Amino acid sequence: MSLFEIKNLHCGYGSREIIKGVSLTVNAGETVSLAGANGCGKTTLLKAACGLIPIMSGGAYIDGAAVSSMPVKERAKRTALLSQTGAGGDYSEYTVFDTVMMGRYARHTGGLFSEASAEDNEAVERCISEAGLSGLEERLITELSGGQLQRVFLARAFAQEPDIIFLDEPANHLDLKHQTELYGLIRKWTDSGKSVIGVFHDLSLAAAVSDRIVLMQDGKAVLCGEPKQVLRSDKLNEVFETDVRAYMKRLAKVWED
Repeated sequence: MSLFEIKNLHCGYGSREIIKGVSLTVNAGETVSLAGANGCGKTTLLKAACGLIPIMSGGAYIDGAAVSSMPVKERAKRTALLSQTGAGGDYSEYTVFDTVMMGRYARHTGGLFSEASAEDNEAVERCISEAGLSGLEERLITELSGGQLQRVFLARAFAQEPDIIFLDEPANHLDLKHQTELYGLIRKWTDSGKSVIGVFHDLSLAAAVSDRIVLMQDGKAVLCGEPKQVLRSDKLNEVFETDVRAYMKRLAKVWED
C-alpha cells in the first residue's frame, strides 16, 4: 500500500532549480535509497519531501495529504529527518535523555516542555537502548563522540514515532558495529509497517538495507528498481563516471583467502 508519494517535484534554492520533475512512490514497510554522485540533488530532494524547503511545482504527499500544507506539529507526527549534521540547532545544554525526549514533542498536547507521560519516558528509554546509548542518559551531548551524537539524533527520530523517516547519510561517523545495528533498526522499523527514504553513500550498504534504489543524476531520477537491477545497470557507470562494479570487486579482493 502506498504511504508516501512524490509527484513531478521541482524545487531548489531561490530561483535555482535543483530537482527537476522527480516522481516516486514509497509503500508502507519499504526502504528506498537515493544514490548518485555528489551534487545530484539527493539531500535537496529529502528536504523538499519533508517540507523543509519550498517546492516550485509538483508535491510530496502522505496518504494523499500534501506535506507542505500540514501544520508543523502534524508534520512532525508523520515525518522525521536525520540529516548529515544531526541536530540543526543548539542543544549544548541538553542531556542525551532530554534530546531524545524532544522527539516526543509532536505527541505532547502542552508543548515541548510539558510534563512527560509514562508512555513518553518508556518510549525514550527504549529508543536510547536500541541506539546503544544505555548508561549515557545524563551525559551532555557536547561530551559525546561524533558516532554517539549521530545515534542520539537517530534515537530522537525514532522517538517521534513518525510514519516515514528520511535519513541523510545515517551511517556518517558510525563504526562498523553501530552501522550493523543501524541497519537492523531500519529493518525493525519497516517491519512494523513504517517507511524509510535514505541517502546512502556506500552502495553496498544501500543494497543491503533497501527494497529499491533510486539512481539520481542532475536532479532527475534516471533509474529506479531493486538493488541488483540498479547496481548491474550500465546507467550506474554513467552516473558515477567510473566502472563501479570493477572498483567494488577490486576492493573485495582484500577479503579473499
